[in-house]
Amino acid sequence: MTLWCLKEFAGWFGTVLPRKSRFCRFRLNCRIKGPAERRDSIFQRHDAVIISGTEMAKQIQKEIQAGVESWISLGNRRPHLSIILVGDNPASHTYVRKKIRAASAVGIRSEIILKPKDVSQEELLDITDQLNMDPSVSGILVQLPLPDHVDERTVCNGIAPEKDVDGFHIINVGRLCLDQHSLIPATASAVWEIIKRTGIETFGKNVVVAGRSKNVGMPIAMLLHTDGEHERPGGDATVTIAHRYTPKEQLKTHTQLADIIIVAAGIPKLLTSDMVKEGAAVIDVGINYVHDPVTGKTKLVGDVDFEAVKKKAGFLTPVPGGVGPMTVAMLLRNTLLAAKKLIY
Repeated sequence: MTLWCLKEFAGWFGTVLPRKSRFCRFRLNCRIKGPAERRDSIFQRHDAVIISGTEMAKQIQKEIQAGVESWISLGNRRPHLSIILVGDNPASHTYVRKKIRAASAVGIRSEIILKPKDVSQEELLDITDQLNMDPSVSGILVQLPLPDHVDERTVCNGIAPEKDVDGFHIINVGRLCLDQHSLIPATASAVWEIIKRTGIETFGKNVVVAGRSKNVGMPIAMLLHTDGEHERPGGDATVTIAHRYTPKEQLKTHTQLADIIIVAAGIPKLLTSDMVKEGAAVIDVGINYVHDPVTGKTKLVGDVDFEAVKKKAGFLTPVPGGVGPMTVAMLLRNTLLAAKKLIY
């Protein structure tokens, strides 16, 4: 039997359609349903397609590994990532260990430069200067947050733009805003990659980004709203940016109209099911540690009321296992780009 299926129902068959596709053709061996059964089937509500960032990141890491080996086979130096870690923040140490393991898995050399929490800003700038001049170092990142006595913007700007794999240097931020090629912040790049690889259409769509940080919310909005024909193509979407001072009812008004909702505010259950229209794509960037009354332990959750929203959304990323693994993968991609000097 041959079925023609609307794109909106592609998730029933576990299939992601190409961006430009309107219909998808399937050949199924099954009995032909009667009119009443077909009607009930068509209007039956199904849960959202859960996008596995873990699986997507594995595929990207395979691509990066192949790129690294190809680069080395041409007689080039193996890419090298230097990570500056300050203090004893447990979350920062966990994130850095994940980056080191992932780098090793794709064939990128890495090192951790560990400094105490009372390190001076001047010493950190001396370290970045040395790494900037070291030809064996492809990429540099400073794990954030830094202690209060250190100005993060000054330290991030101390990294050479061509080695700034976090994409936080003012030149990389400026080039991103001008739709020029740059090293893009890894979390924003992760969200953009998830949208593209899942086949979620952005052209002419309404998007809400809840969160305006310069490292996450702002670059996500820039990628989604800019012209798809520019040097660094964007999503051609209409983007609304909300933040902590956006009244909840006003936020709800915007999200109910949105085809895509990206939540990066750091507020558990900020996005509830009544704020989401049927079939919307929801990308959860939130990282929150909350007390689990069942186990009595701390657990990681996002900004979305996951169990409720999955019954209404069309696509949804989980936390953990969504944007997080993809962020690490995009950091490694930036490191390979920096080694190849493809941007600068």
